[in-house]
Amino acid sequence: MRYFFHIAYQGQHYNGWQKQPGAISVQDVIEKALNQIFKFPIPIIGCGRTDAHVHASQFFFHADIKNEFDFDLLYRLNKALPQNIAVFDIIKMEGLPHARFDAVQRQYDYFIHTYKDPFLSNQSSFYLEPALNLHKMKEAVNLLPNYKDYRAFCTQPNKYEHTICNVMEADLFVNRKGDRIRFHIASNRFLSKMIRILMGKILKVGKGELSVDEFENLLISLETPKTLDPAHPTGLYLSKVTYPYLNLQPRTDFIHSTQGIEWISV
Repeated sequence: MRYFFHIAYQGQHYNGWQKQPGAISVQDVIEKALNQIFKFPIPIIGCGRTDAHVHASQFFFHADIKNEFDFDLLYRLNKALPQNIAVFDIIKMEGLPHARFDAVQRQYDYFIHTYKDPFLSNQSSFYLEPALNLHKMKEAVNLLPNYKDYRAFCTQPNKYEHTICNVMEADLFVNRKGDRIRFHIASNRFLSKMIRILMGKILKVGKGELSVDEFENLLISLETPKTLDPAHPTGLYLSKVTYPYLNLQPRTDFIHSTQGIEWISV
């Protein structure tokens, strides 16, 4: 029987979702917990591959569990996992739906604060840039849904069959003080480090180091810039994953409320 697991995790202590030799990953920690519970290996397939230190406020993986079980797996799994990984729902699925390939939309949110705050250091990226031109940044963000090929915003474009991404939403928000920024983007797929590279270029626009026209030219020319300058991984969240047959709201409201902040579109 195939099950979908609805989870969230803080990624600062992990080398990303994907299991890899010599590194601690979210996938590896969950598989070890399942092995501890069932006493046999259960491979899991995630809905994506978040980078090292990147968070997920909504994430799905699927697992095939052949044996029937009569215990509360949700309770046992949460008890076996560390505090920075939470399981919200375990859903029995019909057939063999795929957590990664069946997803039709993924949403990400990237948070920045422009003043030093030790309590935000693991939740948001710190950039000491109090004079960012938010309106120019918003102009650049508004361009994104108009273009489909994101070859210029990828670390290894040649490893893909194509670099087309259907960006459905892109917006920039700020709090009333103007010192916390949220970049939101939704697409059917994302390329390697695409969001962090986009954010890095958008920050350059805000600092006056890159014009909006130059930013747009990257989308038009598809030429990989000499320096990609990806933004820091901290502050990036996979915030929602949607399937044709499953559209759950995130169980954590951290992304949207962020401790009572009112986000205003720039």
